[in-house]
Amino acid sequence: MSFLSMGGYAAFVWPAFAVAAAVLAGLLLASWRQARAREAELEALPQADRRPGERRTGERRRERGSRS
Repeated sequence: MSFLSMGGYAAFVWPAFAVAAAVLAGLLLASWRQARAREAELEALPQADRRPGERRTGERRRERGSRS
């Protein structure tokens, strides 16, 4: 139980951990949402605007000898 009390500093340590975890979770969520928005923008681009050989997100290149 002494670990949880952090030598009397638990009132400062645990809220600091909670704030850090909340900030990291917020950054993760914001990054994920922004990545999805950018992928949607890329999908909306006309085919002619892509470079030769560039694939759309989620498309796979057919491998040699593949029967699918």
